[in-house]
Amino acid sequence: MEKRIELEKRGKSPEEVNELNLDNCKSTMIVGLTDEFVNLVNLSLINVGLTTLKGFPKLPNLKKLELSDNRISGQLNLLSGSPDLTHLNLSANKIKDMATLEPLREFVHLKSLDLFNNEVTNTEGYKEKVFELLPNLKYLDG
Repeated sequence: MEKRIELEKRGKSPEEVNELNLDNCKSTMIVGLTDEFVNLVNLSLINVGLTTLKGFPKLPNLKKLELSDNRISGQLNLLSGSPDLTHLNLSANKIKDMATLEPLREFVHLKSLDLFNNEVTNTEGYKEKVFELLPNLKYLDG
């Protein structure tokens, strides 16, 4: 992941980068992505193999976060350093229950959330519960 970040920076310093695509760079945890990426707006970590969000940096300007096709089952509170998130894609992960989604309540700007292909979507009254938890949400699962 660290090598891929270096490639994606294209010689820029971390604070000059506003978009990072780290799709398919296999890693079970976040390595090399630091709080220095203060102006990052879009971050894509699709199909990386992440099992944890431990080490997720504070990215105060992050708006769009793609985490689909990983093995994340919780710790969504570790995204709290990105309070301005508007789009969060967690489809095809290992999220099992509504309690796991509780930390998302903090994201008052969240407009779009994708949880497709997670066990939690089989919960009775799932959509109603998510919209109750996140009253500003406009789109759920596309």
